Amino acid sequence: MQHRLQALAQPRALRLLALLPVVVAATLAAGCGDKSKSEGKASQAAARVDGSEITVHQINQVLERQPGLRPEQADAAGRQVLEGLIDQQLAVAKAEEQKLDRDPQVLALLEATRRNILARTYMEKASVAGTTPPTGDEVRKYFDAKPALFSQRKVYALQEFTVPATPEQSKALIEKLKTLRSAGEYAEAIKAAGLKFNTNQVTQGAEGLPMAIVEPLSKISNGESLFLTAKDGFKALLVIASKDQPVGFEQAKPAIEQYLTVERRREFAQKAMKDMRAAAKIEYIGKFAEKPASGAAAAASAASTPSALAPIVPSSPTEAASTALDAAAVTKGLSGLK
Repeated sequence: MQHRLQALAQPRALRLLALLPVVVAATLAAGCGDKSKSEGKASQAAARVDGSEITVHQINQVLERQPGLRPEQADAAGRQVLEGLIDQQLAVAKAEEQKLDRDPQVLALLEATRRNILARTYMEKASVAGTTPPTGDEVRKYFDAKPALFSQRKVYALQEFTVPATPEQSKALIEKLKTLRSAGEYAEAIKAAGLKFNTNQVTQGAEGLPMAIVEPLSKISNGESLFLTAKDGFKALLVIASKDQPVGFEQAKPAIEQYLTVERRREFAQKAMKDMRAAAKIEYIGKFAEKPASGAAAAASAASTPSALAPIVPSSPTEAASTALDAAAVTKGLSGLK
């Protein structure tokens, strides 16, 4: 009977989780509305849904979280956001009709979200106040230190092979692949070795690649591969073709400034959290009071600044093959090997 109740509770919990962003938005919007009235500000309504207003302020709040949005895209993006807010308001109304905003699980999730927003906002504001923008010399130094990303930038046509294998199998097969020059030959050699593989072809500028491979890949000629090995196999990046498309300093400067600013704020947030933990009295209770294994301790130290509290890093675009070098594309290229 207990298992049956748990099974019935799981879909309900999932539905509550799905509704959380809607209820959170409703709660925050209601709070904003009360504040606006108390201050006597005129409402800038963008739409009304069964009498409930959606304001330009709400739309702007969403747009402010869209990195890399160009001025000419703002109008279309604003209209798209408005349609999403209308859908959201319709769902909120239904949730309130069913009194989901009073459900204990929803209330607990709302409280967790409130705490997360407060902590994240504090860390963001503290990191902004506690850091200074990079200087012109720092930007130039970074530009000069990354020729493969800027002055010697290339656009690559890559064939990626992901091969699960033992270390011994990987070593033998990689030596064989080093003598080959085409994707077809690679596929035949991997099959002949009795191994399975996945393959994917992509055309990408250097700024859209993980930073860990940009420099070594720049030294690879057409028809050669960069091999990335792991315990459970390897990945071969075969350069089908490459084309020089350098980026000048003035073009790269805004993106570098933004990247260095984000990195500086992230480092500040990590140090600030470390200092706060050192100054606080933290007591572990129950099973958590047991001394963790060395690996767990290291993980705890590395995770002293949870991603939920880290300063917001601009999202990278889904397509970065354009010759234009914007800040989001550089952030993706500098984000590290994933």
